[in-house]
Amino acid sequence: MSAIYDQSQSLPAADAADPSAPARRKRPKPGERRVQILQTMAAMLEQPKTERLTTAALAARLDVSEAGLYRHFASKAQMFEALIEHIENSVLGHLQQIVDTHEVSPPARAARIATAVLQFGERNPGMARVMAGDALVGEHERLQQRMTQLFDKLETTLRQCLYGQLPHAESAPHAASEAEDAHLRASVLVSYVVGCLQRFVRSGFRHRPTELLEPALRHVLLKK
Repeated sequence: MSAIYDQSQSLPAADAADPSAPARRKRPKPGERRVQILQTMAAMLEQPKTERLTTAALAARLDVSEAGLYRHFASKAQMFEALIEHIENSVLGHLQQIVDTHEVSPPARAARIATAVLQFGERNPGMARVMAGDALVGEHERLQQRMTQLFDKLETTLRQCLYGQLPHAESAPHAASEAEDAHLRASVLVSYVVGCLQRFVRSGFRHRPTELLEPALRHVLLKK
């Protein structure tokens, strides 16, 4: 499978400082501090042995007070929600581009979708911890629910890709069995994606999510 996820979907970078400028603390532009907070959160989550992320540790890393954080986010849960929103926009937006690519077969599109999600996690380890739920342990329940909804959307997209968007699928012979087959393959594929992300996180990022991906996709997607 070719690499199809562009790492440029990472969190937007804040403006770089002018090296010739005097060494003085610059007041962030509107919205820039929010980006810095999210960037720092993601960087802290990339440390594999990091325990539950605290606002005190985050504030210390940014060299601001905790009150300074709360001027931009009402709570830590809201910070995580902003990270999850970035994941949703990056992943789901890219998946729609793949679904709209009709020059390849439905199984090939499904393979590209699974590859895109795993490549995103591999290139963004901090985000992978959020996607796998590891970073959300002990946080607000709605955050876990939102990640569950993302993978539900992923499964729906895969199922539609494998069956629902085929021409005249409803009138095709054995339509019921084809629909059941597409549902099963989509479910197995999402389980595989989630499992790879969890293994990546729990191994301290040693086991890459895309290891053995091509043979796994062939096993799930090719007709027996």
